[in-house]
Formats: sequence, structure tokens, C-alpha cells
Amino acid sequence: MKIREIMATNVVSIKPDDNVLDALIILLKREISGLPVMDAQGKLVGMFTEKDIISAILPSYIKKVGKFIYEENPKSTKKKFSEFSAMKVSQLMRHEVIATSEETTLCEAARIMLTQNIRRLPIVDKAGTVVGMIARGDVLSAFAKEAEVLFP
Repeated sequence: MKIREIMATNVVSIKPDDNVLDALIILLKREISGLPVMDAQGKLVGMFTEKDIISAILPSYIKKVGKFIYEENPKSTKKKFSEFSAMKVSQLMRHEVIATSEETTLCEAARIMLTQNIRRLPIVDKAGTVVGMIARGDVLSAFAKEAEVLFP
């Protein structure tokens, strides 16, 4: 099975200059975990995800201390959210994005997602324009369909 058979083609995207708070609202309202970031020419330039927001909320030392207790501070969280209204997506987005083509097989897409530890995979054409998106759930559903588990 090729990715073009299962990819979502109605991809919502944002621009690098968009406001972080506005982008977060799109994530929450659409109940999605990430958005492709496209430049004015429609080229993929980054990904903006829930993980980026959560990383921005928590103190920078969290990665170093790992599982130690982090004391919650609602005032600190509120301050971070107020800062988001003055930030651009380009300040938080992941600039290095792994993408693939419509011709990629289902197994290859699953391998990319697993080895690169990503939840979603933008599908781009030869010009680098996003033409679709798949998420891990899409891959799992396609595997189940192929195995005739859920969709005999």
C-alpha cells in the first residue's frame, strides 16, 4: 500500500510568522497534535507541535533533571502563555522536518516514524509543497485494514 491511499489531503498549515497562541488554538480546536509550517511559496519549512508548546512551558532544566519532581507553579504557566501571544511560530517550531512522498510504502512510513520518533509525517510533492499528512493512527488503521482485522 502506498501513502497516497491513506494520507489526509485537507491539511491545515500555519506560517512561520503566525502567532504561537493562535497556532496553539488551532491545535486544540482541531484536536490535532501538530501542524506543518509553510512559507509564502507553500514550501514546508517546519513543524509546530504540542511537544514544542509543552517544552516551552516547562523550565529548560527539565531535560537534565528527568524524573525528579517538578513543582507546579500556576503563575509561571500563566506567564508563559501570555508570552506566547508575542511569539512567532518560527521561534518554537522544529526546523528540521522529515517528510516523504506519496509513493512511499506503508511499511516505509511506519519505519520512518519509529526510527525518527515522530508522530506525523508530511507528504510533499517534488517541489516541496505539502500535499498530505499521515499520523501514526493512520498507519495503524491501514495495517489493520490490510490484515482484515477491523474492516473485513
